[in-house]
Amino acid sequence: MSAVLAVVGPTATGKSDLALDLAELLGGPAGAEVVNADAMQLYRGMDIGTAKLPPAQRRGIAHHQLDVLDVTQEATVAAYQRHAREDLAAIAARGRTPLLVGGSGLYVRAVLDELEFPGTDPEVRAALERRAEVEGPGLLHAELARADPAAAARIGPANARRVIRALEVIALTGRPYSATMPTHTYHRPAAQVGVAVPRPELDVRIEARTRAMLADGLLEETAALLERGLARGRTASRAVGYAQAVAVLEGRASVEEAVADIALATRRLARRQEKWFRRDPRITWLEPGPDLAQRALAAVGAP
Repeated sequence: MSAVLAVVGPTATGKSDLALDLAELLGGPAGAEVVNADAMQLYRGMDIGTAKLPPAQRRGIAHHQLDVLDVTQEATVAAYQRHAREDLAAIAARGRTPLLVGGSGLYVRAVLDELEFPGTDPEVRAALERRAEVEGPGLLHAELARADPAAAARIGPANARRVIRALEVIALTGRPYSATMPTHTYHRPAAQVGVAVPRPELDVRIEARTRAMLADGLLEETAALLERGLARGRTASRAVGYAQAVAVLEGRASVEEAVADIALATRRLARRQEKWFRRDPRITWLEPGPDLAQRALAAVGAP
């Protein structure tokens, strides 16, 4: 079983380029393939706003889990886990190294770690949501604390959505929700490299990339996506950049206002991503610079 090499970290840190450099060091198209772990790059047509590498810039390296959903479809971590793991297994069967690349933390962990996704029941969920509205989330959290103290300790009482989900899983499975919560246990052999760009430099990169996206046609791309149902997509419509582009198209904002709003939202996203990944002690963090790919392989050992 070929070990997975994951390249993770906040947006705009250069993960895609590092992955291609790693792939070339590992033998090029015959030695490695990439599996995307950016939730928004799953969508067809969402290219400029997600900084998706165009095919011509992929150096002949095969990429998977790109352009697999329409914007009206909902992306789910459970479905992604199944399909991405199938891709990893197929890559390994071809004798190549799988490179998992992206900044969607839960998607990365869903592939790498022992992580279950219990089903859902709309009626059970709706009943819990009604109780949260009537009784308040505090009472539901107290109920969770009685049923599953470990889960209640990790989920704050103000996080009504997660409290409801925990109680739903307990009701459906008869097991503690904490039994399904992730631990740092790999599903298959893996190593992770994180790209750590100092925050001031990352902010500059985000500003420059935002302006480049508008210059490269983000407004036109958004207009085309709206015709394909972007506004109806529960997941796709939340992607950073597209809501701001819609505001420009509808005359509610100027291009400069959109640039400022997108850059701010992207900086906030990057902070959340960094916080998520920094909680995983298995990640080897490296700063950009000369020979980054060689340093990455030396740090984790070639898969």
